[in-house]
Amino acid sequence: MREYSVPTTIEIGPRESLLDPVLTAEREHPAAVLIRRTDAAGIWRDVTAADFGAQVRAVARGLVAAGVGAGDRVALLSRTRYEWTLLDYAILSAGAVTVPIYETSSAEQIAWILSDSGAVAAVVETDRHAGLVAEADPGFEKVWTIEPGSGDGAVDTLTALGTDVPDDDVRARHDAVGADDLATLIYTSGTTGRPKGVELTHRNLVSEVHGTRQVLTELLNADGSVLLFLPLAHIFGKVIQCGAIASRTTIGHTPDVKDLLADLASFRPTFLLAVPRVFEKVYNGARQKAHSEGKGAIFDAADATAVAYSRALDTGGPGLVLRLKHALFDRLVYGKLRAAVGGRVVGAVSGSAPLGERLGHFFRGIGLPVLEGYGLTETSAGITVNALSAQRVGTVGRPVPGQTVKIADDGEILLKGSIVFERYWKNPTATAEAIEDGWFHSGDIGELDDQGFLRITGRKKEIIVTAGGKNVAPAVLEDRLRAHPLISQCMVVGDAQPFIAALVTIDPEALPGWLERNGKPAATAADVVDDPDLRTEIEAAVADANKAVSRAEQIREFRILPGDFTEATGELTPTMKVKRAVVASNHADVIAGIYRGTRQPA
Repeated sequence: MREYSVPTTIEIGPRESLLDPVLTAEREHPAAVLIRRTDAAGIWRDVTAADFGAQVRAVARGLVAAGVGAGDRVALLSRTRYEWTLLDYAILSAGAVTVPIYETSSAEQIAWILSDSGAVAAVVETDRHAGLVAEADPGFEKVWTIEPGSGDGAVDTLTALGTDVPDDDVRARHDAVGADDLATLIYTSGTTGRPKGVELTHRNLVSEVHGTRQVLTELLNADGSVLLFLPLAHIFGKVIQCGAIASRTTIGHTPDVKDLLADLASFRPTFLLAVPRVFEKVYNGARQKAHSEGKGAIFDAADATAVAYSRALDTGGPGLVLRLKHALFDRLVYGKLRAAVGGRVVGAVSGSAPLGERLGHFFRGIGLPVLEGYGLTETSAGITVNALSAQRVGTVGRPVPGQTVKIADDGEILLKGSIVFERYWKNPTATAEAIEDGWFHSGDIGELDDQGFLRITGRKKEIIVTAGGKNVAPAVLEDRLRAHPLISQCMVVGDAQPFIAALVTIDPEALPGWLERNGKPAATAADVVDDPDLRTEIEAAVADANKAVSRAEQIREFRILPGDFTEATGELTPTMKVKRAVVASNHADVIAGIYRGTRQPA
């Protein structure tokens, strides 16, 4: 059993809250630009600390006037946008608790969260969302819409409603909040089962913000900026939002990822956060474009050089020849890739799923280091994270200050510290199953090295045990496969079967270029699942993935599916995690067909 702790350097006071940085910035740095938001013409406009603080109080007064009480739960259902951040802090200012809901949620999911949380009010983005709330709970009355079809939006409506409420009433609400009071109730999207409400207190989140800022000092600071586009309903996005406010790192929002490249070019952030699929698409898109334009050999040489350069940084530094090659490709390739994300990015943080070691080296090698971290909703987001000054590619970093990681005898990652939650909402059974002797059982499998760097090797519940008794962690194979430009998603199968197999989906954005380069007519993935050239391409990707595992763990068969895994089909969570049980159910016939006629080993 191995354990690693990082001592804390900051004590959280009994009255500290997540709202304090907003009030401090307004009081001490009123002219500081906390947020930039786009106007009707798409121009970025500054929102100063004074502006933001005044707007937060104005909306909070409206919530108080509407009857929202201290400790009440208020649902917030919207895409990532300025109003989400404003309303989140306004709810806290009113002494209430934010209950985020993904804007892609169904009426059934909304109904469960509203009912289980006991929410007394909801702010939604559109009339369609308001309709879903009405469908989920016809008797739910306090619903304000950010973008109504007609009339004033939620912010203006609440501001007008609270005109007669004194600022002192709101201040009293804030002053009554303690560090151990509930700040947010986040329902785990989960890959299986009904979502559980994770109680996160002000102490949990303030501790996380302090710890993250200490590790990511080069990214979260008053000279930096971050463009948020991940769902703020997810703990990862919310914590970066709160960390940026606390450090006065300027925030921008992109509600629609279709606008991401344009927003990156105009906003020009110094800091990015994303899930691995975003970085995979950046790499695959650049490689695809280079090959389509006849510059594939240059890109491939630049790719190999970047990886070699990054690996050399860990083994004494690159030699003269490698440095010269790197400088050449920096002018030809790397600079253009950095320019595509605004040209000012110092570093990026990736979470939710593994990036893959090779891509980690590629991005560090081109001067765009991607720092992987690890955490769950139950740990207030990242409990370990790499730092620019201490990055170990292929790991998820060391514990943030004040936290402890331990590896149990069976390899499970156990977690303890001020950012770890205490309980699930109204679910003592689930709480008892997750927390034992003060340690949160993550359900993930990992390894700790002598310097405290954590490496994730699989998920306990996802370990596949073949009919021959071989334990297989699917993440190793899946990460390698997803790195291929043509592959969008994959899922390894083989539990209680004689061998390992995989379901593979084709990236719809990469397919047209591949078809053109191979002299084939335009088609969809469904049209070419049996195309021999496509199968040859995927076979090569499978062969490469198989190099990472033993012979007994290797993929022996694969099937190309006619469509991608999506949130709409229920096969992906909002943070792009594969819901394995749903995929297995949706494609049960395909999986059965792989093993039909095979014999179980004696």
